Amino acid sequence: MHAWLAWVGVVWIPQKAFWDLELYRYWMWLGLHEGQWPVLSGDWVYPAGAVVPMLAAAAGGTAGGSGYATVWALLVTALDAGALGVLLHAPRLARPVGRSGHRHPHEPRVTTGAWWWIGFLALLGPIAMGRLDAVVAPVVVVALAVTLRHPRLSSVLLTVGAWVKVAPGALLLAVVVAVRRPWRDVVLPAAVVCVVVVGAVVAGGGAPHLLSFLGEQEDRGLQIEAVGATPWVVWGLWSDEVERFLNQPIVTWEVSGPGTAGAADALGALFVVGLAACAALLWWRRLHLGPRFWQDAVAQRELVVRGAMLLVLATIVFNKVGTPQYVGWLAPPVAVALALRLPGWRVTAWTVAGVAAATQVVFPWGYDQVLAGEPLVTAVLAARNVALVVLLVLTARALLRPPAHPLPGDAGGAPGVSPEVAPGTVSSPAGSP
Repeated sequence: MHAWLAWVGVVWIPQKAFWDLELYRYWMWLGLHEGQWPVLSGDWVYPAGAVVPMLAAAAGGTAGGSGYATVWALLVTALDAGALGVLLHAPRLARPVGRSGHRHPHEPRVTTGAWWWIGFLALLGPIAMGRLDAVVAPVVVVALAVTLRHPRLSSVLLTVGAWVKVAPGALLLAVVVAVRRPWRDVVLPAAVVCVVVVGAVVAGGGAPHLLSFLGEQEDRGLQIEAVGATPWVVWGLWSDEVERFLNQPIVTWEVSGPGTAGAADALGALFVVGLAACAALLWWRRLHLGPRFWQDAVAQRELVVRGAMLLVLATIVFNKVGTPQYVGWLAPPVAVALALRLPGWRVTAWTVAGVAAATQVVFPWGYDQVLAGEPLVTAVLAARNVALVVLLVLTARALLRPPAHPLPGDAGGAPGVSPEVAPGTVSSPAGSP
């Protein structure tokens, strides 16, 4: 599957599928040959840590040709293989400290999460490999899978991911809520990573540009693929008042029309409010479960993974920026949930798979038709965006409902016993009967 994605991006349609890699290659050429490094020499659209994977791919050469993209594809393949291995062993890796880490000889290995992960990447297409987010997604898979057993490692991985591409930083909110000692096990490790990154940038003379990636977002308008742009994208099929145009300085396609400027400003505020509301919901969920929460491994895992899903969806839905690689953020929570055999994830898993497939239809194959206002592909984009909103509502509702399994001390559950899957039994990984 990864060979197919690499062939599409490196050989078949590199100018569409792997266009961003040309930017990465050029930035690394400037650094290696001209001494003009991103962040150190000027403002940059990405956090400072993004230089690391970009520089690693420079082993394939920065002068041109397909060498850079080929090494990048190999890097992503290796990272995804590591994530796949974690998914195959997720139940053991996710057990809280003190529980047995050995699988009963008659307990079957559940591979649903691993197969779903591979299928998702295939459905999302070359964008699952050809963007910076492809490096971050497998790191998030590992972080979510080991959160309860190794919260400090999870915190470190998510913080490292955030210094490459901001989104994983939001998932720290779910980890903070789900661990007993958040300051020691989450905040402190994250702070240490930040100190290392900031120290390296300051030592390199890039202090004035350290947070420039935050300002870069302020200059953006309502991007054509953003969920919030959907009404204008659809309206533009019939009206000349809506314009699709290229924002040249940041090389993104945006939509302009009556009300788009106000919508972009509103989304800027809703983004912060939405994340705060998600954090409040997760905190309420933890308090609502009470002391029983600490006795129930399933409830703890569900809060981490469902909370991560909620936060990821909020960062997509309440964002004036919308690009196809953002859909890749949805995969880690679903894959980990299926690997951990958490109940009630079937609808989410199928919907996210459909969102991935629709995203590939839009980009790279149908993007020119979207820009030209062709109805069919525009309808696919609109349906995909509606599905993202539905997923956000369903995820929030799942966190508001009582647990789908008996908690310790409840009828049907033995007091003080976590409802782990009993050795020798099979539990549906997607929550089916």
